[in-house]
Amino acid sequence: MTTEYLIYFTLLAIVAEILGTVGGFGSSLFFVPVAGFFLDFHSVLGVTALFHLASNISKITLFKNGFDKKLILNIGVPSVIFVIIGAYLSKFFNNHLLEIVLAVFLISISLILFVFKKLVLKPTLINSISGGIVSGLTAGLLGTGGAIRGLTLAAFNLNKNVFIATSAVIDLGIDLSRSIVYISNGYVHKHDLYLIPILMAVGFSGTYVGKKLLTYFSESQFKATTLILVFTIGVIALIRQL
Repeated sequence: MTTEYLIYFTLLAIVAEILGTVGGFGSSLFFVPVAGFFLDFHSVLGVTALFHLASNISKITLFKNGFDKKLILNIGVPSVIFVIIGAYLSKFFNNHLLEIVLAVFLISISLILFVFKKLVLKPTLINSISGGIVSGLTAGLLGTGGAIRGLTLAAFNLNKNVFIATSAVIDLGIDLSRSIVYISNGYVHKHDLYLIPILMAVGFSGTYVGKKLLTYFSESQFKATTLILVFTIGVIALIRQL
């Protein structure tokens, strides 16, 4: 990656982390399609998982005012199991197909959440486990499952700090698990490792800025903006692949 592209990549990664923190969906919803403009899709999966490890540690540190241990268990355990399955299955699909599926997923999830603003799941054990399964599977296969996990967590009407911290703990387990599978799949390349310290700094700084912004603006305003951006990125990604 040239110096000019690296600057663009870093700036876009910071924006992704800020929006992901404030919107409650996680940075991968933005980072995966954006990184796809600079790296091949399998490399994006590997780099995203390692980036998210730093990102989630930052969130746990900065939003440490409590976790919901029950939700961590009910959503986190199935998420970890199915992210491993999704990460393993990803090697059987070519990059082009996965990028098309990701673009369609981004367009679909943004439209659903934007049109049906009051869409909420019932806070049941079955929905917790189901949300964990789907978010884990999509995270492993496509690199992002934060929107589904966010929708699942929203059912329990958590304080925003508890929401972000709980989501980060679950995501940390997901990223640790899929990182191991992605490394074994050969998605983490030596020539991309220089990006890791850069993205660690991005993860902390973006999370910090996102936390500060949460005190000035409502989550609903940011979520609406976030979904419009996700839709736009999805459309651009789909056009690029077709």
